[in-house]
Amino acid sequence: MGLEQNHGGQYLAFQTYVQSFFTTLEECGIKPYVVLDGGSGTSNIKLETNMERGGDKVRRANSAAQTGNTEDILPVLSQLVFQQTLIDMVVPLVKCIGEADCELAALASEWRCPVLSKDSDFYIFDLPAGFLPLDHFRWEAADSYIPCKRYTTSRFCSFFKINDQLLPAFASLAGNDYENLREIKWVKFLNGGRRRKTYRIASLEGLLTWLRCFQTTEDAIRAAMTLMPNVSRQEQTMVEKATLEYRLPSSSLQGFFTEGAALSLPKEVTWVPDWVCASLAKGDLSGDVLDMLLLGRRNMHKPVEFDQLPSSNLVSQPIWQVLYGLLPALGRSGVLEVDRVGLDLHTVTVKPVVQGATQGLRLDSLPQADRTVRLKVCLETLGVNQETLEGVPPPLRLPVVVTCYWLRRAKPDLKLLKSLLMVMIQGELNRQKGLTTEEKLEKAFIKLSD
Repeated sequence: MGLEQNHGGQYLAFQTYVQSFFTTLEECGIKPYVVLDGGSGTSNIKLETNMERGGDKVRRANSAAQTGNTEDILPVLSQLVFQQTLIDMVVPLVKCIGEADCELAALASEWRCPVLSKDSDFYIFDLPAGFLPLDHFRWEAADSYIPCKRYTTSRFCSFFKINDQLLPAFASLAGNDYENLREIKWVKFLNGGRRRKTYRIASLEGLLTWLRCFQTTEDAIRAAMTLMPNVSRQEQTMVEKATLEYRLPSSSLQGFFTEGAALSLPKEVTWVPDWVCASLAKGDLSGDVLDMLLLGRRNMHKPVEFDQLPSSNLVSQPIWQVLYGLLPALGRSGVLEVDRVGLDLHTVTVKPVVQGATQGLRLDSLPQADRTVRLKVCLETLGVNQETLEGVPPPLRLPVVVTCYWLRRAKPDLKLLKSLLMVMIQGELNRQKGLTTEEKLEKAFIKLSD
């Protein structure tokens, strides 16, 4: 895509890119349905894996800050911009309770349509219309059709001469989304012949060769455990559970997309207020909310920043403490925030704050709260008096209040503050004049060149 990632992101250019993608789909007669991940699910089964990935992301973010190289760290608001762009374009969108893989695969199976994604799990699901890897989806070269590659499990299994029922075992033993079973040297099961590009490829082909001896996933997993005499019962259970995640349930997404029906919820989520689940499904709420409610944990953003500096997440911590106070399931225990200290991830319990106008609010009736109460909570949380907003145009009131909070908590350089204020004022003038996006960009470039 070629967009700048290390200095906060080029959100307008990203929005234009997303618009171009979905416009191309429409021009080619493709009706997309977008399914996004929500929270982490209802269990901690992938906690260790997620912590490892989070630590890797922290190190890459620091490397990007130190060297200026792109490390594929998406700017913080990328998903929000993506979702809002789809909503503006009236592209059907849903955010799942947990990971979207299984729900999306079930929907694609019922509708007999292909899945377009970068997620390697879709190489394992048995999808009637196949899987379209995003890296091979040449939409920018489209001319009434889009060149792409289509993968099917039947062709894969035929090529490697294994039973298609064994693909979940292959994924689990290969470490797809779970801890690799590194003690097993699968390369020893390879036949001689052609050379493989990497040890990883050779290992995967060795595993596929070994799997030819089995007909069921259960038999393959039991046999694999005998190859690891020191495997723990917990690790064995984890691998067995991993294979079950590829069994497709009936999808509730079809009813959501065609009739606006509510998503079916796991029993652990049924106590969560309906408005929270509905807002999450529509993309109005972050999946972090469910992680806080169900797991009492929140994985903080890991933006590009220097490891010697404190985490930038600390700036917004008082705001989150007020939000934690609105979540009854947390009680007084607080939320475990997973954030970096230097280059390491640490877990810290952050206590909720319930004071002032928030004391009369309840999560289940929050949407019905009086407008004046909501405003008071907002101003109290951000530490700004109502009088501060006198004379400020309505569209600028929230930006002004947030800027006051940012100025107090982050203590930014004066040049940054002046730049932000200039953009806000110019943006309001453009809005009043009714300028188009192109005209706004032209004015911005003129200002920057002065």
